[in-house]
Amino acid sequence: MLATIWTKTILDRWKATLIGAGTMGLLLLFGMSVYRDIDLAVYTTLPEALRALMNIPADADVGSLAYGAIYASYGALTLAGLAISLGSASIAGEERTGTMGLLLGNPKSRTTVIVSKALSMVVLTSAAAVLLWGFGVLAPVMLDVDITGIHIGALIIHMAFVALFYGFVALALGAWTGRNSIASGASAALLVVSFFAVGLLPLFENLADLTRLFPWHYYQSSQPVTNGVDWPDIAVLGIGIAVLAVASIIGVNRRDLRSQSTGASLVDRLRSNQLTEKVVDRLAGSTRVSHIWTKTASEHQGLLIVTAAIMFFLMGIMIGPMYALLDQTLLSFADQFPEEVLALVGGGDMTTPEGFYQVETFGLMAPIAVMVVTLAIGARALAGEEAARTMGLLLANPIKRSKIVIQKSWAMVIYAFAVGVATGTGVAVGSLVGGLDMSMTNIAATSLLVTLLGLAFGAFALMLSAATGRVRLSIYTTIGLALAAHIVNSFLPLNESLAGYARWSPFYYYLTSDPLLNGMQWGHAAVLVAITGVLVWLAVMLFHRRDLRQTG
Repeated sequence: MLATIWTKTILDRWKATLIGAGTMGLLLLFGMSVYRDIDLAVYTTLPEALRALMNIPADADVGSLAYGAIYASYGALTLAGLAISLGSASIAGEERTGTMGLLLGNPKSRTTVIVSKALSMVVLTSAAAVLLWGFGVLAPVMLDVDITGIHIGALIIHMAFVALFYGFVALALGAWTGRNSIASGASAALLVVSFFAVGLLPLFENLADLTRLFPWHYYQSSQPVTNGVDWPDIAVLGIGIAVLAVASIIGVNRRDLRSQSTGASLVDRLRSNQLTEKVVDRLAGSTRVSHIWTKTASEHQGLLIVTAAIMFFLMGIMIGPMYALLDQTLLSFADQFPEEVLALVGGGDMTTPEGFYQVETFGLMAPIAVMVVTLAIGARALAGEEAARTMGLLLANPIKRSKIVIQKSWAMVIYAFAVGVATGTGVAVGSLVGGLDMSMTNIAATSLLVTLLGLAFGAFALMLSAATGRVRLSIYTTIGLALAAHIVNSFLPLNESLAGYARWSPFYYYLTSDPLLNGMQWGHAAVLVAITGVLVWLAVMLFHRRDLRQTG
């Protein structure tokens, strides 16, 4: 049983691990090729706070810049995110899907189950780290970049240990609470807080020692990429992993586990209360609908409401007054950021309202917000029905497969436009409240473009869902593609010989024309619409030709 559980987990999860590590390896190759041909002073003269966050030494060369800015930051966060996903799904995930009873129905103890799950997490995380190491060794050889004095293996060892630490945090929380959302959410929050705390606290002399309270300190502070492995820091992380592993075993053995996906959830309890019944029904959705697209939309109402509210209030309305209250000193400091760095977050002159909104809202947050909704619907539209064993119920009705795909796509389109409208409306109100005098037409154009960008990636997730019937594969592959496309669009224009290839990235057709300043570029919008249309058509074709999983 030990071998069966951990090998099955590996077989279920290896694709996501391969996609995450492979994407980061390719990004290293891209980044290093670009860094060879630009003035590195763009990065080495950055403010100390930003260099600390990006792991860029003051005397960085091509190699140390590529490993520091890409691997030591994006790579470590990606690896830790993969480990958190594995850890949170180990016990809490089995309880959420109602499969814990199948595991415990065999003559094996709870300890055996959680040890098997932990072992699979270690194996997959280590495999991802080895893959990153392989790319790290291969890239400078392919590009003829001198990496003398750079310790790639040391960086990978530190990355693997800190990733496993956060993975075991998620495992322990899942074992004690049985809640996947708590395990993944709290672990991710600890990761983000640690990342920023260790990067920023050393800037304040009286607070520098507080970084030792955060796990990220034992990964980053010794700068393993230039100084080699810091074994005391590795020992601290290793001891933490061991303590969390023991805590996980204790937690899973002391608690009543949910062996079936039944029982009254928080939503059920709120629905039973007359004061909260109507509100919760709107958030959670209802299956009592007459059309496939309305059923799909109803199932994701909560996600839409939360996402749209964040974009409308926090990233829309509040940014306007915030910009109006900034003094000229801060604006002058912001203006010192090189264009090449700002490109990573959308670009723009931060001393202007349009540039500030582009960096703060439209650069990353707006695409992420739209993609959160489109990927959720696109990936689960077909594969989710198969995973829930409800596809047979749909197909038992006189409904063509093509109609199912089209109606699911309509739900995705409607929700994408809802988030886009919420974002644009929030920005428009923020401009009015802050007295920024931004063009309403240009705000609408930018909001439409980000909607179309999100739909392009949502359609890609839908196509993968139709082709494979696998939710996780569809989501992780699309996220990896979106990350790669964003980095490609940010990096390639820095190199004149490679700039033309940025047109292969959907992000090129989003903000490259500066729609907040110049208005709609209809040719770019047409490209995004065409990408979405072709991918939806492919989804229909692939769904028609595949044998579907309708039963267990």
